[in-house]
Amino acid sequence: MSDTFPFRRILVYLDGSEASLSAAMYSVLLAKASGADLHALYVVNTKALQDLVKARIFVSSERSEYLADLNKDAGRHIRHIEKLAKLKGVGVTGQIVEGLPSAQVVKYIKDHSVDLLVLGPVNMIRSRREELTSESDRMLRTAPCPVLVSRDDEKLWQMFEE
Repeated sequence: MSDTFPFRRILVYLDGSEASLSAAMYSVLLAKASGADLHALYVVNTKALQDLVKARIFVSSERSEYLADLNKDAGRHIRHIEKLAKLKGVGVTGQIVEGLPSAQVVKYIKDHSVDLLVLGPVNMIRSRREELTSESDRMLRTAPCPVLVSRDDEKLWQMFEE
């Protein structure tokens, strides 16, 4: 770890979106520059799945099959950041957990003494309801450490390819 960077442990939150891909790239570059340990967390949102069952969008018997698919996707995204990190000579500790994303991210930060949370670009909030239910927004407000919100821009891709 470099003495000029205040971060020893960086956590990037992955959710499978394009936004989390830019966060993954940004976090790898930050870890490389700072010498910090990089952690990647994918939270399978079981709360959303429960809501889908309650709303009868899924029947209970479909729940376990869908959950297995979500866990398979999570594994694919963790392997992707591991490949990105390897390209830059950075180690990464990946973990998949189930639950409410904001609560699991805060728990991980506390349990692993994370110094910086990296999120992808946060979607524009169009309604008060979205503001109350946005997991990324909730992470911004409740994270017990600094939060960096990355932007998906051409400069990021250029920096990563160097």
